[in-house]
Amino acid sequence: MLRGTDRQADPAAATASLAAEAALLEGRLSQLREAIHTVDARIESISETLRRLRHTASGSDDGESDSATHHH
Repeated sequence: MLRGTDRQADPAAATASLAAEAALLEGRLSQLREAIHTVDARIESISETLRRLRHTASGSDDGESDSATHHH
């Protein structure tokens, strides 16, 4: 505990350091949220493409439909 006390002996400096760290973490959180949103949008796009492909395959001749069914 003494090391932490020595580094943060000045409450104003400790407060400034924590505020700077909080700002960095908030920035990183924002980046992560944007990345999650991008991944979610990509997953939805791929899912929609897969739904269309399955629908197309099920509407085609029996050979393709059976092939698609056997892969699941």
